[in-house]
Amino acid sequence: MNMNIKNIRKSLCIKAACIALAAGWLSSCDYLSIDDYIDNDLAIDTIFTQKRYIEAYMWGAATYFPDEGALFGNPYTPGPMATDEAFCEYGTGEFQGMGFVLGDRNENSLGSLDNWHAWYQVIRQCNTIFNRIDEARDWTISERARIEANTRFIRAYAYCLLLMNHGPVVLLGDEVVENNEEIAYYDRPRDLYDDCVEYICTELEDAARNLPVNVLTLTEFGRPTKGAALGLVARLRLQHASDLFNGGNSARLYFGNWTRKVDGKHYIRQAYDPRRWAVAAAAAKRLIDLTDEAGTKAYELHTIPKDNKTPELSQNTLDPDYTKDFPNGANGIDPYHSYADMFNGESVATVNREFVWARNSPATTTYTRHSFPNANGGYNGMCVTQKVVDAYEMADGGAIGKFSADFPYSETGFTTVQRELYNGYRLNSGVYNMYVNREARFYASVGFSECFWEMASTTDVTQKNLTVTYYSDSPNGKDLVTNAAQYPITGYVIRKYVNPSDAWAGDAARRLGKSYAMIRYAEILLSYAEALNQLGNETFTIDVDGVQQTFSRDVTEIKWAFNQVRYRAGLPGLTDAEVPHADLVMEKIKRERMVEFLYENRRYFDVRRWGDYETSEGETIIGMNTGAVKDAHYQRVVPGSSRIARRIVDRKMIFVPIPKTEMKRLPSFDQNPGW
Repeated sequence: MNMNIKNIRKSLCIKAACIALAAGWLSSCDYLSIDDYIDNDLAIDTIFTQKRYIEAYMWGAATYFPDEGALFGNPYTPGPMATDEAFCEYGTGEFQGMGFVLGDRNENSLGSLDNWHAWYQVIRQCNTIFNRIDEARDWTISERARIEANTRFIRAYAYCLLLMNHGPVVLLGDEVVENNEEIAYYDRPRDLYDDCVEYICTELEDAARNLPVNVLTLTEFGRPTKGAALGLVARLRLQHASDLFNGGNSARLYFGNWTRKVDGKHYIRQAYDPRRWAVAAAAAKRLIDLTDEAGTKAYELHTIPKDNKTPELSQNTLDPDYTKDFPNGANGIDPYHSYADMFNGESVATVNREFVWARNSPATTTYTRHSFPNANGGYNGMCVTQKVVDAYEMADGGAIGKFSADFPYSETGFTTVQRELYNGYRLNSGVYNMYVNREARFYASVGFSECFWEMASTTDVTQKNLTVTYYSDSPNGKDLVTNAAQYPITGYVIRKYVNPSDAWAGDAARRLGKSYAMIRYAEILLSYAEALNQLGNETFTIDVDGVQQTFSRDVTEIKWAFNQVRYRAGLPGLTDAEVPHADLVMEKIKRERMVEFLYENRRYFDVRRWGDYETSEGETIIGMNTGAVKDAHYQRVVPGSSRIARRIVDRKMIFVPIPKTEMKRLPSFDQNPGW
């Protein structure tokens, strides 16, 4: 029977009593788009007669995935707005991460966070391919292997998104769930968390064997690669080893009573297994060691050479390697542009070897407008918290409470001269001294009062080269904005994805296109350092693709991995005196991940897996006094927003709940704890 193509794709409602017909075959988003291989009258059976139709059907499954850069408005995951790094006054109907922590998103009303159906639709479509791929006869062996690898990756990625956001899933293997069956047929319990991790990692490793190290053409940027598969494995293995999911104190506190009703088994492991840290280290090391077809190291940190505007390194640090050339030290590179240019569109993303897996992201570009000042057509309210600002160190690596005479920290007074800190970054005269002498990533990421915005693309001189302030009586301040949500209530905005040429108003205003990295090499390095550090006195031998490798708390390897990220930021690394102390190293890794991955969707998951969620999120949001004029602006206050007190810190918020409409139907299925 012939059917319209947009009606043939059946969606698996895993707890529903039926299979619903899905609407929408293709989307217009970059690598997920395909050629017009299939017309609207093509029968489902016809799809499996030719390889090109099957490939189109495969990429069609991937259209259910979001633009991963859509972390702010209408997000697919709670993201930065559901953490202590971000805040806004925008409506929770669009900024649903904020809605999640305010209790507006729940099992009855998940909004854009309800992707359970969509991601199971991906799984069903992939399973259909595995069940029917033999029907096509025009494959070569290599072509079929490539399609199977991509299909396996797409399916595993859907499970990965489900697991990270919603917790344990129902694993279907290759089964295509039938429709029109009795309710008992669909009544399945969730699988245990450990089993989910093992299944997803095994699928990703199988996919990696036949995926390319690099995409073959620039038009394929964003498609699955060997690195993408192994990078997801490394991320899952680190989470699997962490306190919340590996029998730690938080595992017992949060999940001690959460058992599967059909057999009484704990969904989350309650006994500690130190070997998991070795497995996580091995997963990261495999990616670190990966080479391409030419034998060249596949990934490295993104760097830009220093120029005559790059500040000289401090000669007064405790790290004897600090002044060596990168990557053995911080010399020879520009730390500001090495970091900033990855995010703001300046560097070419398709050839950036730090991007283990990335994609073009229209959503990232669009939402930069929420950081721009009202004076340039922006919405002026995508905030960073004071907690983040205070986490940035001084230019020589000193904390704000332990600064040196060379790079002092002060919360009194203002700069008296204008300086070009880096080529293209100007620090104005009149800037509060709190923002002086800070590390390069601070200037690359945070907009503060008296910050200089170029907006160079516009030819309108009234819309460019603006000094932006957030005092209550300034054009971008509380008293003068036309929309009460459109001012930065903490006194800071995120500038990480803003290019100096970007503008939202004025003649010829334009924005550079942005890319979003789902996995960066910096994450792999810090994950490797963390996994080794957490091994303590244990030593384990792990089989890595048939080769036996031994992992222990190797201080040389910890320094090597951790210090590269520090050196790229222009900061000194761990010293020989510091690295023997595992608790100190872990504290530094946590701070480093908070700063390095600001607004990159890592913080939300990190504080949970570490068991730090309640402590971290329980701290009151602090910012500058944006309700005051300049003389009183520069003081730490609780922002004047009812949302501060309404933010919910609750153990049930570890996972996004399963939609209640699904829970009603199947008696064997357990909801996430607390919901």
